[in-house]
Amino acid sequence: MGRLFGTDGVRGSANKDLTPELVFSLGKSASLVIAKQHGKGRASAVVGRDPRASGEMLEAALIAGLATVGVDVLKVGVLPTPAIAYLTQYYKADLGVVLSASHNVFSDNGVKFFSKDGKKLPDDVEDEIEKNLDTKVPHPTGSEVGRVKEMADAYEAYLSHLLETVPTAALKGLKVVVDCANGAASEVAPDLYNRAGAEVIAIHNSPNGININENCGSTHMGSLIERVKKEKADIGIAHDGDADRCLAVDELGNIIDGDHILALLAKDFKKTKQLTSETVVSTVMANLGFKLAMKNESISIIETQVGDRYVLEAMEEKNFSLGGEQSGHVIMRNYSTTGDGLLTALQLMNVVSTEKKPLSALSQVVKKYPQILINVSDVDKAKINNDELQQAVKKAETSLNQSGRVLLRPSGTETLIRVMVEAETQDIAEKIAKDLAAVVKKTC
Repeated sequence: MGRLFGTDGVRGSANKDLTPELVFSLGKSASLVIAKQHGKGRASAVVGRDPRASGEMLEAALIAGLATVGVDVLKVGVLPTPAIAYLTQYYKADLGVVLSASHNVFSDNGVKFFSKDGKKLPDDVEDEIEKNLDTKVPHPTGSEVGRVKEMADAYEAYLSHLLETVPTAALKGLKVVVDCANGAASEVAPDLYNRAGAEVIAIHNSPNGININENCGSTHMGSLIERVKKEKADIGIAHDGDADRCLAVDELGNIIDGDHILALLAKDFKKTKQLTSETVVSTVMANLGFKLAMKNESISIIETQVGDRYVLEAMEEKNFSLGGEQSGHVIMRNYSTTGDGLLTALQLMNVVSTEKKPLSALSQVVKKYPQILINVSDVDKAKINNDELQQAVKKAETSLNQSGRVLLRPSGTETLIRVMVEAETQDIAEKIAKDLAAVVKKTC
């Protein structure tokens, strides 16, 4: 059996791969692991979910698995994934669990665990949960079984926490269109931005369990762009199904990606003395334009491999306060232990409001280089360092002459190598990427 846990918990097709039986076992096994860490007395777990159709079924299985080993369950209902991370700490629980498959199709679902300090569980703890899936244990009876409590104050606790990160009425005068992806942010995002002072127009905020991420949200931004232009809004915000990320649209309808957002927040954090060591953490996929922008602002960059978990690891290692990815996952350790799309949007809009300039002007801090990405499939990833390919890379880098860059990256899960080229023009990037892809195909 391969490792059940992926980079973002356990995911699969609901009721096919991710069955109620498996989710029950995950809950039960996680209970055994946290009971060991908790010691004497009753352990507790916060449980939340996104609104996809299988959520209630799998939530029932998860709660049963936790309670059957004597863990008390604090049920918070439909809330963004980062809310569960925050509420686990807020309620001083031993574990947080969220049922969500983020930006995946509605028929998928997932189980993601957070430790008592609101962080993703380390690999060794996930391995222990997986190892204990079939462990037989005595079931407590009577008053020793786990109890389930609906936490009526969870929504307000999370909302209040986010509002405390900006001044009162910080967004007054801003007109915002928010695309909630028919997901976990459908109620809380419009409410949050409204309470922060903005005029809010919400779209794709009517989840029915099936329409989550369907032609909407941060993976399909066409309708948001149209609505921003139609409403003459100052900004558009796009969340994904579980709202752990956000992308934006400026008042002209241009997409503002994670590189732009991270650059604007880094600049603002430096100005407000929140940027630890005047350093920001990003990944190898960050655009060259982002790197040059940070250099111009005298902000250092620490680069990690792709994945928000690696960004967070680097941040924790040196106590950095800000990091993120092109995809819109942004982590602000002063306020959160994980990527939070609502927090990111709130901070970005606060910058627009404070600077009193349109987002289209502010985003010019990053002049993006055209980027071409080609996936070369059915290759031997182990051969990526062969001499012929490395010579081709050196030749490409010489021809770019500091006005672009080349990155070859093996996929972590598939038999493919990703070829990424950035250059001053689209044509140059395309030609170099195609030439390198041909060498990869030939030599790997």
